[in-house]
Amino acid sequence: MAEVTIQQVAKAAGVSPSTVSNLLNGRAHRMLPETRLRVENTIERLGYRPNRAARQLRTGRTQTIGLVVPSVGNPFWGSFARQLESAALAEGYHVLLCNSERDPDRERRYIEELWSDGIRGIVLCSSLPSLEHVAPIMQRGLHLVAFDRAAQADDPDTLVSISIDNAVGSQLATAHLTDLGHRRLAFVSGALGSVNRKDRYRGFAAALEQAGLSSESAILWPGASDWRFGDVESAELGRNAAHELLTGGDPPTGIVAINDMCALGICRGIRDVGLEVGTDVSVVGFDDIVLADLYDPPLTTVRQPMADMAAAAIAELKTRVEAGEPTPGRSLLLRPELVVRSSTAPPRR
Repeated sequence: MAEVTIQQVAKAAGVSPSTVSNLLNGRAHRMLPETRLRVENTIERLGYRPNRAARQLRTGRTQTIGLVVPSVGNPFWGSFARQLESAALAEGYHVLLCNSERDPDRERRYIEELWSDGIRGIVLCSSLPSLEHVAPIMQRGLHLVAFDRAAQADDPDTLVSISIDNAVGSQLATAHLTDLGHRRLAFVSGALGSVNRKDRYRGFAAALEQAGLSSESAILWPGASDWRFGDVESAELGRNAAHELLTGGDPPTGIVAINDMCALGICRGIRDVGLEVGTDVSVVGFDDIVLADLYDPPLTTVRQPMADMAAAAIAELKTRVEAGEPTPGRSLLLRPELVVRSSTAPPRR
């Protein structure tokens, strides 16, 4: 069966080919609502599919969004990639995934390659403090959404930032432990070199202050220098942290982890040293990955509204890519939610 052409759609809808092209290329504001509906119905009835290769040759861009994550070794990023792809497909876009391990040079190379392939919109998830390594390509017209990274004072003017309030999330997690009566707490992370991790530690410290506890009464465990961010090794990092924290003097009774995989590693480490999660030591994670509810005991954690954030990222990129011109940036900060499960309880007296 021969493919339906744009000319056939135009003839069946009683419009010109340029009118159909306007609709397909996001310029529907140039036509009457009834005309748009008639063309859309004709496209659906005839089963017309735009020729992507021809469109890329004509416009210099492709119907693909780039996604650069730290590593899908953390299930959070795999889940986010699925949510982003679902939102993109609903808008007629596809997603190309890259793992950067928060390496600025690697990110820059990936983004340059995506740009060369005609991709004009990218979601970047590394949350690094500086975007200097991608600023030159943004000046050439790249539309960038920084995910899980609050806006910074020196960000490019066209940057879109979409994140939960990481400080509030960590504050909720820590306050939950202090409300239960915990007074000796630990914060376990990899390197604190990213914006989101610094914000999470800031929320931890703020909750301590709110509870009348000094920062000296708590433990910051960032891992050894060779752990770097620990995105791939989060569970192992957490397990090592639990061994070290719980076999020394004055161990914590409550632990806040940088993410759920780290928290699950901490839970394993607690059992390794002969203690019980939620009985001897309480643990709070961050992200609410699917494994959090499946673990025994189920993990108390901070939930990110992942589907809403993915949809917002695609909506922002679609608007900007199809406008085809620089657009002022904006910042969207969503509120996280504490999900209380069985990994937390009052401390043993």
